[in-house]
Amino acid sequence: MFDLRRAHEWTAALTAWCDSQPDLVFRGRCRVYRAELMRLHGDWTSAADEAERARVVLAGPPVSPAIGEAHYEAAELHRLSGRFDAAERSYAEGSQFGRRPEPGLALLRLGQGRAASARSVIARALDEDPANPRLLEAAVTIALARRDVDEARTLVGRLRGTTGTDVPALLEAIVARAEGEVLLAEGEPSTALRVLRRAWHLWQELDAPFDAARARVGIARACRALGDEETAALEAAAARRVFEDLGAAPALAELDRLDGQPPHGLSPREIEVLRHLASGRTNREIADELGISERTVDRHVSNLYTKLDVSTRAAATAWAYERNLS
Repeated sequence: MFDLRRAHEWTAALTAWCDSQPDLVFRGRCRVYRAELMRLHGDWTSAADEAERARVVLAGPPVSPAIGEAHYEAAELHRLSGRFDAAERSYAEGSQFGRRPEPGLALLRLGQGRAASARSVIARALDEDPANPRLLEAAVTIALARRDVDEARTLVGRLRGTTGTDVPALLEAIVARAEGEVLLAEGEPSTALRVLRRAWHLWQELDAPFDAARARVGIARACRALGDEETAALEAAAARRVFEDLGAAPALAELDRLDGQPPHGLSPREIEVLRHLASGRTNREIADELGISERTVDRHVSNLYTKLDVSTRAAATAWAYERNLS
């Protein structure tokens, strides 16, 4: 129903009630919903933990078909964090239990640079479920990545057609961001800016930091197109802070391209971690050396792999040596 406020309110009430009953715990399906809300609200670490708890509960015996939803939620978190191999496995595991992998799988293919495959996946899914807002939202993103602005405009029209007279804020935010991105692609930055500002306010009100940051990236692009480099830099910097806090490596890589940074787009901290990694230190040793948590180092290393397009420490070390960063 896309009523995020009501979902949050009901989940909070159920949590409080279960906490007051020592013999009651959240069952698996409810844990999946909690994980999804945590992800939307920017608590990706807790969301991953909750999705794993849901998977364990739903694994039975007997195994519940709802376990597919737990695998899908885990896949989404992997994809957003840039752990594409893990996302691939989780989408496949969810599919085994009947959870369709769209739109996540299509967006994964796009993140892997396989735009044609992404379009095929999302087009087939829309043939089966033509009025699904989440599928349409992903289809707009894929069409814009393929620079098919006409198709993106048609898809936005279909997305707007899924709304009724009383539009939930979440669906309104989805439509506004899609509309703003298409207006940018159509060369209408002034109109796009107004629409994207509206989208940002809606995501802010929903307490959805990742999606709000995505809207700010669009705002930065619109401001840059209008010749306002200073505001564009401020908006991009605000989005970057959110992406870094979340560990959203693919979003950071996209932002690096917008900012015109070198292809690797490594932050000063990531370069520091890379140097220690290239010297043979473990993540634990790097954490001790830099005075940060091992989890933070793990996230930096994952971001490095995504930005450098490597999958092993040896490959990252070779990359550093080739550029005299070791």
